[in-house]
Amino acid sequence: MSDKARLARVLARSHYATSFEAESDEEVYDVRKESLVRSILTEIGEDPDREGLRRTPLRVAKALDFLTSGYHMSAEEIIKGAVFEENVKEMVVVRDIEFYSMCEHHMLPFFGHAHVGYLPNGKVVGLSKVARVVDVFARRLQVQERLTNQVADALMEHLEAHGVAVVMEASHTCMMMRGVQKQRSTTVSSAMRGAFEEDSRTRAEFMSFLRD
Repeated sequence: MSDKARLARVLARSHYATSFEAESDEEVYDVRKESLVRSILTEIGEDPDREGLRRTPLRVAKALDFLTSGYHMSAEEIIKGAVFEENVKEMVVVRDIEFYSMCEHHMLPFFGHAHVGYLPNGKVVGLSKVARVVDVFARRLQVQERLTNQVADALMEHLEAHGVAVVMEASHTCMMMRGVQKQRSTTVSSAMRGAFEEDSRTRAEFMSFLRD
């Protein structure tokens, strides 16, 4: 099976899909990835052939393809098919967009909510596409600061907006499960573009929406 076809299968079974197919005992998804996972299981002292781990290499391979599927998605492609000309001047804000990503330092998850606002410049985009743009960049190995800026830059470029604001709040399991082991810590990052960067009143209006 080609990489493209394999990825299509993973995306079809994403949270946008309505059902999942159970793996058969004979199914092979990605020989190379599954072999690597088997090696890791062996290295940590496990038996990859015991019943509970027998299908783990296949499942991990599928999960990794899904969690890094953003490398194969384009913010431009998502946005351009859902942009509409509208004489709207007021701020548009989409709050509490759930996202899940993996830190590039430990390949452990971080997760939280993104809040996105923009000032239209004669164009608006379908609201679901804002959430999809977040997914494009979240489903890669990331650091939160870069993720926040990538979402802001993509929306600013492809909407040609007067301004874009992005605030992300996340919990990082690399801090919660290991290292300093601070389970209640959260990280907040922001990226302001255009009017949100230049005009403190515009920025304050956006931040007020997040406090309501």
